[in-house]
Amino acid sequence: MIRDGIYYALAFTAAGAIVSWLVGPWVALPLFLLGAFCAWFFRDPERPIPAGPVAVSPADGRVMSVVQEDDRFTRISIFLNIFDVHVNRSPISGIVTAITYKRGRFLVASREIASAENEQNIITVQAGDGTKVVFKQIAGLIARRIVCTKQVGDFVQIGERVGLIKFGSRVDVVFGPEWRVEVSPGARVSAGSSVLARRAGEVAFPLTLAASIEEAALCQT
Repeated sequence: MIRDGIYYALAFTAAGAIVSWLVGPWVALPLFLLGAFCAWFFRDPERPIPAGPVAVSPADGRVMSVVQEDDRFTRISIFLNIFDVHVNRSPISGIVTAITYKRGRFLVASREIASAENEQNIITVQAGDGTKVVFKQIAGLIARRIVCTKQVGDFVQIGERVGLIKFGSRVDVVFGPEWRVEVSPGARVSAGSSVLARRAGEVAFPLTLAASIEEAALCQT
């Protein structure tokens, strides 16, 4: 369990104990249930990380759409419901070259318009050969807190934890043409272990095109 879950669970449990002592256990039952839910919601299971030239899912959830943009980029949108693990992970290994926070609306995260208009945190990870993958932590109707534990300049391993979004939310991932997408809409994916895309070849990716991927993701905001 991550630290936030411990705090929430302890707070609700303590409140339940006080109410139980003052009023009665049945009145306090909703508080105990909320404490148990928080302990479960903020779970953070270990995941097997696949090897090879792959990009893994940064989030648990269901693939809502796989969209071609500008004939060069592919955007994969993943919807997290309240029952999914909400810890986010890095799709590839590399340096965090940019983190951009965009304030916005809190529309239902499963709507396509949420990709551009909802509050979001845009993270760019660049591999040693110049390849970039951009992914966005997007708030939803209930999710009002986006947490990012990394800073620009940090090195992350594929599947490494980078933050979380509290309660229902969405994560978008933008891939360039050097990636071959391996998932389709409707697929269930797990952060850190499900492969979203594979490298089509081992040719170094031009930095100019890598920069364009980040620009394309920012233009969606």
